[in-house]
Amino acid sequence: MGVNVSEFKKTRDQKGKGEKPEATWVKWTKFAIVTALYLAFLYWVGSWMGLVVVPFIYDAYITKKIPWTWWKNLDGVSHMIMSWVDAIVFALVAVYFVNQFFFQNYQIPSSSLEKSLMTGDYLLVSKLSYGPRIPQTPLTMPLTQHTMPVFGCKSYIEWPQWKYRRVKGLGKVELGDIVVFNYPAGDTCTTAYSGDYYGTCYELGLQAAAEQGYPTPIIDSLNAQEQQKLYDQMTAIGKQVLKQNAVAYGDIVTRPTDRRENYVKRCVGLPGQTLQIKDKIIYVDGKAEKTPNDAQFSYKIYTSDDLAGSKYDEYFAEMGVSDEQRSDWNKYGTMPLTQDVLKQLKSCAAIDSIVEVKDGYNGLLYPLNHQYGWTRDNYGPIWIPAKGESIDLTLDNIAIYERPIRIYENNDLKIEGGKILINGKEAKKYTFKMDYYWMMGDNRHNSADSRYWGFVPEDHVVGKPLFVWLSVSPDASPKSRIRWDRLFKWVDDIK
Repeated sequence: MGVNVSEFKKTRDQKGKGEKPEATWVKWTKFAIVTALYLAFLYWVGSWMGLVVVPFIYDAYITKKIPWTWWKNLDGVSHMIMSWVDAIVFALVAVYFVNQFFFQNYQIPSSSLEKSLMTGDYLLVSKLSYGPRIPQTPLTMPLTQHTMPVFGCKSYIEWPQWKYRRVKGLGKVELGDIVVFNYPAGDTCTTAYSGDYYGTCYELGLQAAAEQGYPTPIIDSLNAQEQQKLYDQMTAIGKQVLKQNAVAYGDIVTRPTDRRENYVKRCVGLPGQTLQIKDKIIYVDGKAEKTPNDAQFSYKIYTSDDLAGSKYDEYFAEMGVSDEQRSDWNKYGTMPLTQDVLKQLKSCAAIDSIVEVKDGYNGLLYPLNHQYGWTRDNYGPIWIPAKGESIDLTLDNIAIYERPIRIYENNDLKIEGGKILINGKEAKKYTFKMDYYWMMGDNRHNSADSRYWGFVPEDHVVGKPLFVWLSVSPDASPKSRIRWDRLFKWVDDIK
C-alpha cells in the first residue's frame, strides 16, 4: 500500500505542534460570540466603520484563507521567537484596548490631594464612569503617555488626529468627585520641565526684565489692556530665556489633548455654577460647601526642637505626617495640617505654639494676564462655562475666558482698539461649545490646580479613580514601604 509522504509529514507536524481538527459547530459558535461582542462594541462607540473588520473575523474562524498563524509551521528558534512576538503583540493590543475604553492605572505623583490620596498610591481609574473618549491620537504605544522610556522620543504618531467625541458612560462628573484629567496648560511644555509653561515664561520674563533694569509698573495700577500688554511683553521675554537655556529646560513641544500629563484633583465646581473662595471656604452659587475631612491648610509652628529629628519619627508616623510635611517645616517654618492632626500637635510638649497662616499669596494665579486681587484663600467669584450657555464679554472679564475661547475651542481672539474680536468679528457675547470644571487639591496651600491654570474642559476628563490597588510610601524604609492598610481601599470611602 502506497504512502502519501506529504500528507504524512503534514499530519506529523500538526500532531507535533498540538494542532487538532476543530469541529464545525465549535468554529461557528466562536465566530458568532466574537462577532456579537464586536458589533455590540461598535454600537456602543457609535462607529460602524469598524464593520470592515467583520470579514477578517469570519476568515480567522471559518474560512481560514489568510495564514494568521503562519509562524507555527516554522521550526526551532524561529518558531520560539515568533511565538513570543505573537504573545507580546496580542498583550499590547489587549492592554491598549482595555486602557483606552475601560480601565487605566494611575500613580499619585504629588501631595496635592493628601491626605485623601497619598503620594505613592496606585489607582485603578475607570473610563466607564464618565464615558471613554474616542482617542485623539489613536496610533500610540500602549502603557505610555507621551514619551518612550529609554529612548526619550514621542510614543505616539500625530497623524491621524480625530475630533473629540465621548462614548456614553455610567454617569457624569459630580461635585466632590476625585477626577483624573489631562493637564489643561500642558498643550505647550518643555521636555525637561513638566510645570506650567505659560506661568514659567511669564515668571522668567519678569525676572529677566528686573535683572536688565526694565521698569515694571505695579500691575494692579494698570487697566485691562495695559495688563494684557505687560503680560505679552514679559511672556515673550520668558520664551527667549527658555530657548537660551534649552539644556536646563529642554526643547519646547506641543501635545494633543490625550497625550498631555495626567492630573488628579477634586471637582469643586460644575458647568454653569459660580464659584468663590472666601476665607478658605468654597462657595458654589452662594452656598458654602463642606470642606473635605482630610483637607490641609498651612500653619506656622513655633518650637525650640527639631521636628525633623528621628526621635519624633514614630510620633509623626502615627498621625500620618509625612517626611515631606516635616521638611516643609524645616524649610519654611510652616506645615500643611488636617484639623485632626492640628488638634494632636497642639498637645505635643515640643511645640510652643501653632498659628494659622493667613494666606496673602496672589502671585501666578489664573488668569496671568489680569490681576483681580485674588488670593489662594480668597478667589473669585468666577462663572464656570457650560455648553450652550452664553456670557457677555468685556475687557474686564475677557482674561478669564480668553483661554477657553481661543485654545480649547479653537477661535482666533484678539483685542484691538478696545474691542474684542473673535474670528475677525467684534464679539460682545460668546456661547461655549463645551462644559468646563473647576478642580482643586485637598492640600490647599500645596496644590497646583484651577486657581493657577483655570478651567478643565470636558475633553480633558479621563476618568474616575475607583480604588487604591497598591500604596508605596516614598519616605518609609524598604521593610515598611507598602501601606497595607490602604490596599484595595475605595476612593469613595476616602472622601
